[in-house]
Amino acid sequence: MTIKERLNDEMKDAMRAKDALRLSTIRMIRSAIKNKEIELISELDDQGVIGVMSTMAKQRKESAIAFREGSRLELAEKEEKELEIILTFLPQQLDEAAIKAIIEEVVAELGATTAKDMGKVMKVLTPKTSGRADGRLVSELVKARLAG
Repeated sequence: MTIKERLNDEMKDAMRAKDALRLSTIRMIRSAIKNKEIELISELDDQGVIGVMSTMAKQRKESAIAFREGSRLELAEKEEKELEIILTFLPQQLDEAAIKAIIEEVVAELGATTAKDMGKVMKVLTPKTSGRADGRLVSELVKARLAG
């Protein structure tokens, strides 16, 4: 079952359960996917869908932080609940130890030793962590590994 099919099934379940937040979040995800498909003039595969949802998850995290800093707790909580729903459709997130293990594997495979090799490492590493880890965190860990 593709992620799109799962989204459709979950949307129907949310309608039956009258779960307004889940329903609106799934509709928002489907709309973002459709907009990306229109932009690219082609249908997205699961990897493309994961990319769209990863972007949405990142936006929710940043918005929640901004709302908390601005003392808008009700909006922060809504963003966090939407984030939880989005994360249910993404692959299991990697923890820092798992990311470091993948980085070590790629660095050894490429024989990377200095910060100049970061581009090569990231090129191989990104497909392996896409949708499963925050890109900024991965980049920081690679930079720390190649610097030290």
